[in-house]
Amino acid sequence: MKRILVGLLAVASFGLATEVYAQDNSDLYNKDWTELTKKERKAIKKELKGLDEAEYFDLRQSIISMTTDLESLRATISGKDQQISTLMQEKNQVDDRIATLEAELAEARRELAARPAQPVQTAEPAPDNRTRVTRGVVFRVQIGAFRQKDLSKYFDNHPNFAGEITEDGTQQITLGEFRDYWQADQFKKYLREMGVKDAWIVPYKDGQRVAIKDVLEGVI
Repeated sequence: MKRILVGLLAVASFGLATEVYAQDNSDLYNKDWTELTKKERKAIKKELKGLDEAEYFDLRQSIISMTTDLESLRATISGKDQQISTLMQEKNQVDDRIATLEAELAEARRELAARPAQPVQTAEPAPDNRTRVTRGVVFRVQIGAFRQKDLSKYFDNHPNFAGEITEDGTQQITLGEFRDYWQADQFKKYLREMGVKDAWIVPYKDGQRVAIKDVLEGVI
């Protein structure tokens, strides 16, 4: 930067010394060297004679320094241009991806709109004894019947834990739900091995507890 300032001062000093000539020949330095006439070349040589060695040395240093800075700026601009080109490519890729996703979304909406409306399925109300209703015949394993312990709050939140309350207030608690009798029987055996000695199989048909003889013939 110091060299540039010195060079500029030298150029300014040189310009002041030749101000009158420059006013009369303002287009002299807008030409190529080969286009100059002999008179114009002599005028330039006369200007050079007006520079002492120090001014000329500083001027040359400034020119070299400015040339180096110019090349550095060109390299920086080239690098920025490359970055811009890369970013534009990435932007185009993102734009293409967005366009693809928008097209897929529009297609999905069209398919959804073309589908026939599905009937709203309403859940069947649970009976007063809070027993879960499952259509058809299922088998559960009863693990006990209690009067003093209220476990009914667990029935709704645990699909494998259920029960019913009889008229005298006894809670009959069951675990599991099986379509296959033999799976229920195997589960009953596991419970007995774990210490639940009173575990036994109880059948339900359309959510209602029934006698095992009423369903066993059609299942086994």
